Amino acid sequence: MQAIPPCKFFGKEILYMNDWDIKLERYRQENKNVKFGETVFAGSSLMEMFPINKLLEEHNDDTIIYNRGIGGYLTDNLLENLDVCVTDLRPSKVFINIGTNDLSWADKSISGIMDNYDKIITGIEKALPDVLIYLLAYYPVNYEAAAENMKECLRIRNNEKLTTANAEVKKLAEKHGQRYIDINKNLKDEQGRLKAEFTIEGLHMNENGYRAIYDDIMAYVKEPVSKGE
Repeated sequence: MQAIPPCKFFGKEILYMNDWDIKLERYRQENKNVKFGETVFAGSSLMEMFPINKLLEEHNDDTIIYNRGIGGYLTDNLLENLDVCVTDLRPSKVFINIGTNDLSWADKSISGIMDNYDKIITGIEKALPDVLIYLLAYYPVNYEAAAENMKECLRIRNNEKLTTANAEVKKLAEKHGQRYIDINKNLKDEQGRLKAEFTIEGLHMNENGYRAIYDDIMAYVKEPVSKGE
């Protein structure tokens, strides 16, 4: 199992690996009772922390969305566990936000990260030929609003690097005939940073950040499109 990136959260190292197996086992059990043909959210903490079902309930919306994000996940981890996190649920749509933890490592190239991302998409398509895959643009960060123990990470995983990576994610979507979606407009301040009021420590978003993108992501969840349109 790979190490996690050098990011810290409220003064403690993010030791997600200790509960990865627990979460995977919980997801395996929950997957036995899912309704096929629905929507899955997959990725790392930025997806796991999306309170999508709470927001659906607040909007009296009975849309079914299964969140299978796992905090701390790298592209390698999602690739290794595509069955539990995506394909076992047999969704009609998959929304993915993965790779930001890889981008937090100075020695990981964007091209190498995208090679893994490519394999993730290919693996999903092979198992689910008719699935629609939505690749989310990476959310911006805010170095100036960051907690001191996050600044080392954000010097590596900065907005310039995220913008470069987003361009490559868009190319991947085009290569596979899938969708690249950028729902970040409501998250950014005038300098293109994640708004300070939406961040916990410069990197992760609080609930209000997710509220700011809820309508935009739900428009894609609900759009009646077919692959290739």
